[in-house]
Amino acid sequence: MTIQRFETGPRMAQAVAYHGLVYLAGQVATDAVGTGVKAQTQQVLAEIDRLLALAGSDKGRILQATIYLTNIASFAEMNAVWDAWVPPGNTPARATVEARLAAPEYLVEIVVVAAGGAQ
Repeated sequence: MTIQRFETGPRMAQAVAYHGLVYLAGQVATDAVGTGVKAQTQQVLAEIDRLLALAGSDKGRILQATIYLTNIASFAEMNAVWDAWVPPGNTPARATVEARLAAPEYLVEIVVVAAGGAQ
């Protein structure tokens, strides 16, 4: 089976599909400077939608998500955006942890694994 890589760079690919699964790199806001957790979460989820579509999948096929927050006190704010986005009845296994991210302007990062093939 062929490994498919999407939006590859010298360090990493944004998505990799193999054997019926799609793995996304950690996604952060595309315009993080001066934005809060709500706006950053919306940006990240939009990017996840875009990358999953590029790899032939969608958010209803996400199997697992790991969410990193720089401040766990923003958990409820992030969850409000997540809950409005995730398809009812198709919620993935999920963990949320507090962590320092790659740059101080990033407040949230999300990594997902999805089944291939759009619904």
